[in-house]
Amino acid sequence: MADYYTSFSCLLDTGTPEKASHALDLFARLRVEDEATDEWQASGFAVELQDWPTKSMLWIHDDDHGDVENLVAFVLRCAEELDLSGLWGFTYADICCRPRIDGFGGGAHVVDLGARKSIGWISASEWLSAALNGEDIDAVEALAQ
Repeated sequence: MADYYTSFSCLLDTGTPEKASHALDLFARLRVEDEATDEWQASGFAVELQDWPTKSMLWIHDDDHGDVENLVAFVLRCAEELDLSGLWGFTYADICCRPRIDGFGGGAHVVDLGARKSIGWISASEWLSAALNGEDIDAVEALAQ
């Protein structure tokens, strides 16, 4: 049987070591809440302090089977609680442990931290399918909006 999973690794600059510490506390708190309520927010990824180049960076990466939606929701929560601004984004890979026709893909996601919303995403598989079906490339790129 084939195992499908999503993988990502990205950095979030919180601006200060204090905000990074607050974000780590938030993540730990959400993990406890997740266990008690079966909610989403902190499953499918891990968060660690990255001490280079500054101690304000968080390294966020999948913890075996990544969850892109939960990652975006967590970053939006950090943006709200830490008053973050600017654009932030990441890429992800969809992988299968065996060679399968539909087993590989990925995409990217962009978040406006100040506006506290996702502003675009694209799935490589959906883009390719649309392009091969003769859809206008500009329209295909609009899928990311």
